[in-house]
Amino acid sequence: MKDQIEVGKLKEGRYMVVDDEPCKIQSISISKPGKHGAAKARIDAVGIFDGVKRSVVSPVSQKVYAPIVERKSAQVITIAANTVQFMDMKEFTNFELTLDDAQLKEVEPGKEVPYIESLGKRKLDI
Repeated sequence: MKDQIEVGKLKEGRYMVVDDEPCKIQSISISKPGKHGAAKARIDAVGIFDGVKRSVVSPVSQKVYAPIVERKSAQVITIAANTVQFMDMKEFTNFELTLDDAQLKEVEPGKEVPYIESLGKRKLDI
């Protein structure tokens, strides 16, 4: 899910969609309007799920999408190699995530862990 918002109303630390990826805004710089144009904003953002840095330049009156980022908790059900099965504590739905070695040390069966969900993607918030 996502909402529309004007570029001029975005703030650092908030989220926006860049290249169909939810990103956290790192910095915003707004230039003054010129003789023939509107003020423009340069936004530097980092992808929540992939960690890629992206830059966008657009007029401050342009509308962009702001993703709805939800922080939830899940219980670890099973661990098989790098694949871990979780159950959401509120909706009781099961899902699987592939974790790296550092994250695998943080989880164990029966433990409750926080995670982030946005635009159909999930990631552990460890």
